[in-house]
Amino acid sequence: DVDMSTGSLGQGLSAAVGMAWADRYKGSERRIWCVCGDGELEEGQIWEAAMAAGKFSLGNLTLFVDLNGLQIAGAVSEIGGDNQYGKALQAFGWQVLEIDGHDFAQIEQAVLEAEADSRPTAILCHTVKGKGVSFMENQAGWHGKAPNAMQLQEALIQLEETGK
Repeated sequence: DVDMSTGSLGQGLSAAVGMAWADRYKGSERRIWCVCGDGELEEGQIWEAAMAAGKFSLGNLTLFVDLNGLQIAGAVSEIGGDNQYGKALQAFGWQVLEIDGHDFAQIEQAVLEAEADSRPTAILCHTVKGKGVSFMENQAGWHGKAPNAMQLQEALIQLEETGK
C-alpha cells in the first residue's frame, strides 16, 4: 500500500516521519517505509526529518537510501555529497545498515533487523544506476529519462541474458 508519492525532493522522509509518529500515537502496529536517493539527501528538509525521527525514537520507520552515486546533475560527490550519511543518521539516533542493494538476501536480512530495532532504521543500499543494461550503467543522463522503443528492446534483451 502506497500512502503517497512525493514530487519535490526531500518531502518523502518528512511525510514518513509524520505518518510514523501519528501511527505510534494512535497505537498502530503499522510500519512506515520510505525510499530516497543519495542526491535527495542533499536536501535540508531530510535532515530536519531525520533529527525528529531520532528524537521521537520512531522505531516503526525504515528509510531505504539508494546509494548509486548519481543524481540528475551528475555525480553526487562532485555536487555536494560527501557520503557521510550513515554517520549523520547514527548521530541522530538511527540504526544504520549498509548492504548491496542488488542482493535480495541482504535486503531481506536488513528488513528483519529494522523490524527488530526500537530506533528508526536507515538501510543504505549500494547500487549501480542502470545495472544490467550496458548503455545505462552509471550514466546520470538516464535519470528520469525513458528509453525509446529500440533502446527498450535492447535493454530487455540484455536484462534477460544476464538474468537480472
